[in-house]
Amino acid sequence: MESHSNQHKTEDTKVPSLHYVTPCFLSEALSRSTGFQTYMKLENLQPCGSFKIRGIGYFCQKAKENGAKKFVCSSGGNAGMAAAYAARKLNMPILILLPKTSPSFVADILKREGAEVEIFGESFDEANFRSLEIAKEKGFTHIHAFDHPDVWEGHSSLITEAAEQLNKKPDVIVTCVGGGGLLIGITEGMKKVGWEDVPVVAMETKGADCYNKAIEKGQLVTLPAITSIAKCLGALTAAKTALELYKDFKILSVVVDDKEAANACLQFLADERMMVEASCGATLAAIYSNVIRKLQEGGKLGGIRSALVIVCGGKLVTLDLLQTWKEQFSL
Repeated sequence: MESHSNQHKTEDTKVPSLHYVTPCFLSEALSRSTGFQTYMKLENLQPCGSFKIRGIGYFCQKAKENGAKKFVCSSGGNAGMAAAYAARKLNMPILILLPKTSPSFVADILKREGAEVEIFGESFDEANFRSLEIAKEKGFTHIHAFDHPDVWEGHSSLITEAAEQLNKKPDVIVTCVGGGGLLIGITEGMKKVGWEDVPVVAMETKGADCYNKAIEKGQLVTLPAITSIAKCLGALTAAKTALELYKDFKILSVVVDDKEAANACLQFLADERMMVEASCGATLAAIYSNVIRKLQEGGKLGGIRSALVIVCGGKLVTLDLLQTWKEQFSL
């Protein structure tokens, strides 16, 4: 699969993209296990390790074209990495606020990208509130990690690419949900390629399941804290647009526990020799914990001949961390 350069112009955005066209390959190991063709969209191969560069890169490019002088962003990980990478590629200064819960190596990575880093607050939401204040006080352009139309538009390229790479429409799409930016982008892409009728399995972990709780209540729910190991699913409140999508698309919200997410990370490493973080493990748990089969048995999904699994990636994972999970959960 050929990766396009940073100068590639996508049909959708009409501006030079900062992301790669990632492979969408048929996993022989997972297809044997599931009994249906299981395609993996490898967003873990993006230049900063996750799908985030699609939406945030597109947002930053448009903002620069519209006169932005300096960016400010809050993120405990992958969004910040994407923002720092985009700012460097665009020769733009950026300030990134990290919550205190972020691993120390994240700040080091951001600084290597040329970002100014400040530690603030106990959660993404607190850091984001402060970054909004700074944007207002100093005239910086605020980058939201998941809740902005330009971010969703950028993420939609994931599906328009997949539609070109697959020879037919999948019977189901599997993704994870944090704040909902990826889910919204996926549905935007689905509308562009005529996949509106494809069900989407939206995976979360217990302790980072603001979207599932919002669906249960029929309104946005704010979690008191993130208690899951999947810190990059760690928005306390989902985007309002993500909840509204539940009315227009067949979205099946599923919550798994941390052990299942960690097990999926370890199994995926064994099957495909790739490391992904726990947020992506939540997605992969749909396969490794037989979520798809259970949904079929419960009558929520029909026959599945092919599935498109969004391997969202993430850099907040190390061999030591995987080993810690293996011991912690007796895997």
